Amino acid sequence: MRKLSTRRRHPLAGFVVLLMALLSVGGVYAAVAPKAATAETATTNDVEAGRELFLIGCASCHGVNGTGIDTKRGGVYGPSLIGVGAASVDFQVGTGRMPLAQMAPQAPRKKPEYNAEETRQLAAYVASLGPGPAIPGKEYTDVDAAKAEDIREGGELFRSNCTACHNSVGAGGALPDGRYAPSLKNVTATHIAEAMITGPQQMPVFSDDVITPEDKRNIIAYVKEVEGQPNYGGLGGGGLGPVVDGLFIWVIGIGGLVIAAIWIGAHGARVKKS
Repeated sequence: MRKLSTRRRHPLAGFVVLLMALLSVGGVYAAVAPKAATAETATTNDVEAGRELFLIGCASCHGVNGTGIDTKRGGVYGPSLIGVGAASVDFQVGTGRMPLAQMAPQAPRKKPEYNAEETRQLAAYVASLGPGPAIPGKEYTDVDAAKAEDIREGGELFRSNCTACHNSVGAGGALPDGRYAPSLKNVTATHIAEAMITGPQQMPVFSDDVITPEDKRNIIAYVKEVEGQPNYGGLGGGGLGPVVDGLFIWVIGIGGLVIAAIWIGAHGARVKKS
């Protein structure tokens, strides 16, 4: 006991204990932490083909090695793509937002410049540059497996986290500085999931710790359910809410009554007699 007590008082004892604690914590974390998404599932041919496409269509903005290009004024001409993952590339390229047609506050959705195979190859190459989010699988996008209660739960989550920008039915809305939340109509389940995972442009990132993959699937299922519903009341007004409906009533309804009143006043009996 005396010998052990003497060793505990050794000047290096505290350092050894701290080192052992760090090694233990690191080992436990390495065992239980989720793996970062990589390009393991992509073939070497996909990565090589993706690099060729990247050098032709993307390197002029993002740099030959995807590290980005800085401007002389200290800004960024094209951001670094190291670590953005395959999900970000599949979203940006698959929705036609990239390549960017012109500099603007926000990249609009348009017809894609690359087909599905080329988009996959570009995603594989960018994923090989550094770990990042992978393209989401069925646990995010299998909306057909969602039950009625799942869709109701997805609606609650959507109204709590998404309606401030995208409107209660995903019709989109205006944001400051010339930006906007795009409409979710006719957007694929994969692209919606990728947007939640990567947080493109002004959209926040909803990690799996914040919204689980199952909850993301339920949100997408709700969006698709609303998208398929008819306008039982007639003209939907774009689903933009009571402000648009009120404007429609005032401009068309009240405006029509005012015009009718003016016409009656101009063609009344007293006017004809005079």
